[in-house]
Amino acid sequence: MDITQPTPNRGTPAATTSPPTGVVVASRETESDAVAAVVRHHAELTGALTTLTDAFLTAAGGVAGVGVSAVEAARHRLVDFCTGELLPHAAAEESALYPAAASVERARLLVESMLAEHRVLESLVAEVRAIENPVRAAAAANALRVLFDVHLAKENDLLLPLIAADPSVSLATILTGMHELLGADDQHTPDRHGDPRDRRDTAVGTVGTRGAVCGCGGSDGTQDAPVLDVRDVPHAIRHATVFGAVGAVPIAGSLVLVAPHDPLPLLGQLEEREPGAFGVSYDQRGPDAWRVRLTRTR
Repeated sequence: MDITQPTPNRGTPAATTSPPTGVVVASRETESDAVAAVVRHHAELTGALTTLTDAFLTAAGGVAGVGVSAVEAARHRLVDFCTGELLPHAAAEESALYPAAASVERARLLVESMLAEHRVLESLVAEVRAIENPVRAAAAANALRVLFDVHLAKENDLLLPLIAADPSVSLATILTGMHELLGADDQHTPDRHGDPRDRRDTAVGTVGTRGAVCGCGGSDGTQDAPVLDVRDVPHAIRHATVFGAVGAVPIAGSLVLVAPHDPLPLLGQLEEREPGAFGVSYDQRGPDAWRVRLTRTR
């Protein structure tokens, strides 16, 4: 039996959520590894969704210099991510993960609630796409982000540990070949959702940045850059959260990363994943926080 510390979902990258709930008791070491892999992928999805949602919220809020085209570009990127990544992830859960979880008696009611939440997520994505009024559409987008955060917290802290602890169910087997549940792989591939540039507009110079604060920026994409504070994000999923967020930054856009130390290892991994894709400058170097501005160049 393998006992590992859990990796709770901390919701939006710049915020904290519930504290750790205890330990994850897995029937086999492969099961605890599988739990960790799913949680890391959840962190990537959370980072990307937060970045894209906040870009739309800021653009829809009428920040100076943001036109209708910029608002619709931000909406398009968000909907594209949801239909291309978030909803396929949910569908994969329903086809593979949830049926296995439902075989665990203690998880059945939880699975029912998770399925109901999927239907609400689908409805919210449809509203973001269809509602003409950008402010109302942005409200639906914010509700989508909040619900997804709560949904992943349930999966990470409740559902996955129940599956991992049951020797009659193999989470590792369920995940075999499931790109939608894990991403391309659990190593340092260029991007687990495919080429991250597939989710970026090359003609969005005036849209600037996306993330925890702003989706507009000035013409150079450096003003009002989103701030991603990862100091309270658990170390085990911190890098995955950042990878998801930077994967959603458009060309010429910036993201300000706030870390509890100089994030040199993380910057090295970003360079490994996307060589030459980011310019790096420091807005602050300690002692309590390091603020690193990442500007996408291609």
